[in-house]
Amino acid sequence: MESMIRDIALAPSGKQKISWVKEHMPLLNILNEKYSKNQIFNGLNMVVTIHLEAKTAYLAQVLKNAGANVVVTGSNPLSTQDDVAAALADSGVTVFATHNCTDKEYDTYLSKALDVEPDLIIDDGGDLVNMLHGERKNLVAKLIGGSEETTTGVHRLKALSNNGKLAFPMIAVNDAYCKYLFDNRYGTGQSSWDGIMRTTNLSVAGKTVVVAGYGWCGKGVAMRAKGLGANVIVTEIDPIKGIEAVFDGFRVMPMQEAAKYGDFFVTVTGCKDVITKEHFAVMKDGAILSNAGHFDVEINIKHLEELTVEPSYEVRKNIRT
Repeated sequence: MESMIRDIALAPSGKQKISWVKEHMPLLNILNEKYSKNQIFNGLNMVVTIHLEAKTAYLAQVLKNAGANVVVTGSNPLSTQDDVAAALADSGVTVFATHNCTDKEYDTYLSKALDVEPDLIIDDGGDLVNMLHGERKNLVAKLIGGSEETTTGVHRLKALSNNGKLAFPMIAVNDAYCKYLFDNRYGTGQSSWDGIMRTTNLSVAGKTVVVAGYGWCGKGVAMRAKGLGANVIVTEIDPIKGIEAVFDGFRVMPMQEAAKYGDFFVTVTGCKDVITKEHFAVMKDGAILSNAGHFDVEINIKHLEELTVEPSYEVRKNIRT
């Protein structure tokens, strides 16, 4: 299979990124040394749908070294790094992913990856599983099973299972203690603010941050915001989680009220339409909106565009006004 990427000439930059993360992933290095010898996945086709950056690219290489025929797609158009995708393709892994691809291209990449007729899948968000239960259900008979790492994806799996429609075994990685206690809370907590601060070049200290959702990712985002010196407000529809946020030292209120105060908004719910036109109407001028959930649906961009009086434009890379 031939990869579909932005430009293979970007590979040197991606290789440098992957080389750097190898030095900081000791557990994956141990697994690479062990399974590259016994070829545990020898002869198996594996489709991996992930946030395609250096760390996950190294994971894909480790799986290939363990004998699998690995095909990779990006699980979110905005997180795919084109140079990493090029480096991965250059290392012998088939890649179908480009940064900021359209919805149609995104679905095409998933479908092209499934053309390999996988024995195993690694999903991130449930889009691969959804396609296997829809237009590509003919591939289910060959499928041994797979894994899902996100809260959103596990919710989708449980919905299928509860309705008796889950067609193959799946490991709910997100339900593992070491996933949600550490990766969700500390990993997402740090990476979200790392992305926001690098993108906006703004100080967080002294600002009011509104965190939508107080699951494990929301806990991490709120904790990091507090550590950066922000005044934190949490919005949460689950009353138990809301009380937990109060006991953790945060103010809790509905989004309609919190929208009046926020300088930064971070959505981490996995739900659609968390911030909509009625919230935009009462926000401060210049408020920063960001989404750390699986897909770009928590902030209703269409509503925001309807309220825009001047054309939107990019003021910095990855930030529009």
